[in-house]
Amino acid sequence: MYGDGRPVLADDPFVHHTFVWFHRDLRFEEPVPGSLDVVHRDERIIVVDKPPFLSTIPRGQHVRQSVVVRLRDSLGLPELSTLHRLDRITSGLLLLAVSREWRGPYRVMFEHGTVRKTYRALAPFRSDLSFPLTVRNHIHKTRGEWQAAVVPGAPVNAETLIEVESRVGSDLAVYRLTPRTGRTHQLRLHLNGLGIPIVNDPLYPAVRETDIDDFSRPLQLLASELAFTDPVDGTKRRFVSNRSMPIAAELPNRAGVPGAD
Repeated sequence: MYGDGRPVLADDPFVHHTFVWFHRDLRFEEPVPGSLDVVHRDERIIVVDKPPFLSTIPRGQHVRQSVVVRLRDSLGLPELSTLHRLDRITSGLLLLAVSREWRGPYRVMFEHGTVRKTYRALAPFRSDLSFPLTVRNHIHKTRGEWQAAVVPGAPVNAETLIEVESRVGSDLAVYRLTPRTGRTHQLRLHLNGLGIPIVNDPLYPAVRETDIDDFSRPLQLLASELAFTDPVDGTKRRFVSNRSMPIAAELPNRAGVPGAD
């Protein structure tokens, strides 16, 4: 429709400098199971602990089932925005700005790499690898492709410290991951490159076809800690996820969903 509310008709002539608004119908989105917990809230920031399969921001086929849309509605904060992102299938801590006036100072922290992030991952254990170890290489992600790739010989742009935190049975381990950079799929690619791909990863080592609303195999990757010096008041801040490894699969709550059995 036009800016004044009139519908745009098929035979309308083209008019320069005219605003046209459009609306697309959204698909029904299966409610993502698991709780979206508020870990911290003050007048400037909110820290939440998100479940796997919940998108950080509304995009593509995930609009209502996103952290931003859920929280703007439930907390009554129309200007709420994320300061960084997690993959939809990754669990754990997200930092958000309550309103636009606070976005700048906190986003600068991520741009300058002063936020200390710690992850946990469940992956195979290899006795022939010596830990702790640091993986350093160049990662490139081509727009439109599912997987990122390591570019041999290119300048280093991705670095991760990897430590074994505990053993799980004879074949698995929980790894403590400390990324010193933030490339797309960095942790998943670095573990896969060592021959220890993260359990339930649908992209590495190979792309696995999964239904968009299949919540049965959560990626065993958790953004478990965030720490930084507050850019506004200088206080030391540290937040820890309430989730633990391994991350359990949860069934959707179909109560009240039209057509549910």
